[in-house]
Amino acid sequence: MIAPARALDGLHRPRRERRERPSAVGAGRSRVSGASRVQEWPPCSMVIGPPIIPAVRLLISVVDAVEAGEAVAGGAGIIDVKDPSRGALGFAEPRVVRAVRQATPARLPVSVALGDGPFEPGRAAELAVAAAAQGAAFVKLGLRDTSTGAAIAAVRAVRAALPPVVAVVVAGFADSTRAGSPPPRELPALAAAAGAQGCLVDTAVKDGRGLFDWLDDGALSAFIADCRAAGLLAALAGALRAEDLPRLAAIGPDLVGFRGAACTGDRVRGRVSRERVEALSRVVGTVEARAPSGGSPETMSRSG
Repeated sequence: MIAPARALDGLHRPRRERRERPSAVGAGRSRVSGASRVQEWPPCSMVIGPPIIPAVRLLISVVDAVEAGEAVAGGAGIIDVKDPSRGALGFAEPRVVRAVRQATPARLPVSVALGDGPFEPGRAAELAVAAAAQGAAFVKLGLRDTSTGAAIAAVRAVRAALPPVVAVVVAGFADSTRAGSPPPRELPALAAAAGAQGCLVDTAVKDGRGLFDWLDDGALSAFIADCRAAGLLAALAGALRAEDLPRLAAIGPDLVGFRGAACTGDRVRGRVSRERVEALSRVVGTVEARAPSGGSPETMSRSG
């Protein structure tokens, strides 16, 4: 099932029963002051149920404010900030995050990569707070060379350090054996246990092989279903191309992430261009036009 467009107005919150236990995610104890004031996009609500307007929302990764402008002009749905020279989820400096947030319309969320991992819990929380202070709507924490127990500890530390309005996305890897990370099938349970709001599957090693070289449609569909069951945002990335979009739409993630396909040149030395992003947006439009629609959504809020 393709994710409902309205569902993408916000991130999933953790399970409803956690509303009575705000301390599990640090509600009311945030060390970030005014971090979300520039955001019009509300990241902590969603609409679930049969699709009304089928949609795939494009997340475009940028390295600076100029690229952010190109991505916005091309039709990106989310602007992601990272440094690809530092890895799949290369840490973005706070000054860069601030410049990108300022260059991005308030209606669009900005996500921030904190790094591939591994992380000590305190350091992960420190990086997340710095990103949120510059206007990040959600942060992505990589689990490279990280055990399940260490991952849960790091994610819990990040969640406790942030206000509920800033969402936490656990980022695992399709090539998990090479990455030394928990396998994708374990990510939804891990994220739910740690109080995160979403899961991303990317590729750790950028050697020309992409997401579909490591996981087939069935495995990815099962991952999406497990995210849905846990009330989590589901995102896919990993050397994706425009021609992958119809296949991705059939699998049904909330977000699909692009860097290389949005660039003239490679993902590290190349630059995001409006024309490349527009080409991706056109494919999304074609997929949406061909997809069936109908049904009634159920609106649910979950405390973050």
